[in-house]
Amino acid sequence: MSLRSSDGAGPELEWIKSSYSTADGPSCVEVATTPDHILVRDSKNATGPRLTLAPTTWAAFLPYASGH
Repeated sequence: MSLRSSDGAGPELEWIKSSYSTADGPSCVEVATTPDHILVRDSKNATGPRLTLAPTTWAAFLPYASGH
């Protein structure tokens, strides 16, 4: 996995912005993965709080997030 930091803080992570987020919209979510966790943050507050989820929890959540 290629990792790089988008905010320079903490471990080197590659944050990926949600395709549903826009530059104008209020909902900007970014996700980063590690071998053991999925991290979620607000892209407008890169140094703010982050959710840390187990991969199985993230996989169970995704169908609800995509509306399927």
